[in-house]
Amino acid sequence: MIPQPTAQQPLPDETFILQADATIGVDDPAARQIADEFAARLRRSTGFALPVQDGTGTISLSTGGAESLGAEGYELRADASGVAITAATAEGLFRGVTTLRQLLPAKAEAAGAQEGSWEIAGTTISDSPRYGYRGVMLDVTRHFFTVDQVKKFIDLVSLYKINRLHLHLSDDQGWRIQVDSWPRLTEYGGSLQVGGGTGGAYTKADFAEIVRYAGEHYLTVVPEIDTPGHTNAALASYPELNPDDVAPKLYTETEVGFSTLTVDKDRTYEFLDDVFREVAEQTPGDLLHLGGDEAHSTPHSDYLTFVPKAAELVVKQGKTVMGWHEIADAPLPAGTVVQYWGTEDEKAQALALKAVEQGATLVLSPANRAYLDMKYHAETPLGLQWAGLVSVEQSYSWNPATLIPNVPASAIDGVEAPLWTETLDDLDKVEFMTFPRLPGIAELGWSPESALDWTTYRDRLAEQGSRWEVLGVNFYRAPEIDWR
Repeated sequence: MIPQPTAQQPLPDETFILQADATIGVDDPAARQIADEFAARLRRSTGFALPVQDGTGTISLSTGGAESLGAEGYELRADASGVAITAATAEGLFRGVTTLRQLLPAKAEAAGAQEGSWEIAGTTISDSPRYGYRGVMLDVTRHFFTVDQVKKFIDLVSLYKINRLHLHLSDDQGWRIQVDSWPRLTEYGGSLQVGGGTGGAYTKADFAEIVRYAGEHYLTVVPEIDTPGHTNAALASYPELNPDDVAPKLYTETEVGFSTLTVDKDRTYEFLDDVFREVAEQTPGDLLHLGGDEAHSTPHSDYLTFVPKAAELVVKQGKTVMGWHEIADAPLPAGTVVQYWGTEDEKAQALALKAVEQGATLVLSPANRAYLDMKYHAETPLGLQWAGLVSVEQSYSWNPATLIPNVPASAIDGVEAPLWTETLDDLDKVEFMTFPRLPGIAELGWSPESALDWTTYRDRLAEQGSRWEVLGVNFYRAPEIDWR
């Protein structure tokens, strides 16, 4: 299984076999939706009726579990008499069901009826996450992805207990979220994408559907509006955001660092106030990401002025500020979450320490480990390599607790695997760069430090290949893995 559970013990003389007369029992209305989705999945592959009923069943889901395991923790027991998953919350039950899916044969994920049998070796599991933040980022600005494509991405990443979906919604190449008070952001600023092809944007109804679907999979959406750099789509849409009131052309290349909001204009902050308000209204999660990276065209003194003003506007909306590690150079509001994307460079590490000294916490996304758009090897047909070549082993073999010297473990919120899409214009390419590296980042975020071992992980990862084949995932068959 991936992630490796906190504690697991075999029951050597026990085997659970799913039979045609099996039922799924729930004791809480909040668990019924989880049970219904799980039953629907198994009906397709097994052909069994699998009715969902109140009370106990062959497979029982109960929210009467131990609160000591936290909101995401669960216990699972599979033996000859059935399967029982208990948790303190519906979210914990959902995490337990993702484990149960991996205990079942890979063919259980099939869209059509398969031949049995449906066996699970007897086992007990007690499980809870190491870190509370385990994220993946999808860049929908360089290339736009539809609601249905994002939903499929959610289906896949949620299987590995990812609980944050960071959506990079604005950049030089496009603006992808509707803002009623500034309609040209999407009407014009969202019209293109990298390479000059037709772009796109999410209406408020579209975005609400993404948020709803993510919520059903217990992923919290983290929206990012990148500022003050990476803003050409906004600058092209509204001349008054430019220092000379002249809008630049739309941009469809991939170089960065040339654009900036005008820091000394009141109109800039009126714009951000409206944007952050409308984005916050569309997003029930606690975080709003204001970007802050690669603002090479913003004079440093202006940057130090801008960040506190932008952060204040996020806080005004009742959200917690999140930003890339460059924002730590400026004063930050209490509780800020800083996303570290450095490699092992001293400047980035110093900014991470500066963030912690201000009371911020860190989400770790080291580009030479966790960036899913880095090439696997020099001949990889997709992706970039400015942070180096990132093999499956390199992506897995690091410890969040010790990545940045002198940062206390208490300052680490978790990990995130960003996927930038300069070279990725369809979901097959997204899958190719995401799998098999994302499950390793997910395990670093969930499993205890003592469980992290490349040799044993490599063997477990090999078993995922057949599951991805059944699910139709276009994964990279890394040569260092002995795929089953």
